[in-house]
Amino acid sequence: MLASDTYKTIAKPSEEIVFKDRGSKFIAYAYPINNTDQVKEHIENLKKSHLKARHWCYAWQIGVEKIQFRVNDDGEPNNSAGQSIYGQILSKELTNVFVVVVRYFGGTKLGVGGLVNAYKTAALLSLEASKIIIKTINVHFKLVFDYQYMNSVMRIVKEYTISILKQKMEMNCEFEIAIRKSESEKIKLAFEKLRHVKITEIQ
Repeated sequence: MLASDTYKTIAKPSEEIVFKDRGSKFIAYAYPINNTDQVKEHIENLKKSHLKARHWCYAWQIGVEKIQFRVNDDGEPNNSAGQSIYGQILSKELTNVFVVVVRYFGGTKLGVGGLVNAYKTAALLSLEASKIIIKTINVHFKLVFDYQYMNSVMRIVKEYTISILKQKMEMNCEFEIAIRKSESEKIKLAFEKLRHVKITEIQ
């Protein structure tokens, strides 16, 4: 069972997966994503590389505590494609993931049942070909302190293995750090005990 501040996603884009049914070709791709801009970028790239395809159906989900998702049938019968793809994302308990299935029509209509099976199978194969990883939900903080207190700050950073995302090293220093949610209050308190360090959460 996963901890409450972790989630499952895929490590990197999947290989191209091809599923065929009665002449139609369904080519599936899975991508890790963090925002909808990445969705648009992947769709645009796939449309350029599959100019003669008939449909580009997809589903995505982003977030853990606040879930966003979308399904798109792209001209296929309602709920035959996007929902079938999304069902596989849910069955694998994944988030921050985008799955696209590109269809080349083979001349034979598959019917709604055939389409559901084809999109479901292609999506499943793409996710099974992906490396699934567990990530932590992190809270971001900004630290502001004078350079003379650098050693005190770095002692806490090393003790808790804190990720420094951005840093400005001058007389007045600024760090942006990421802390695992379940440990954020404890670590925030450790920094607050350093009277000359200001820590604020980044929303």
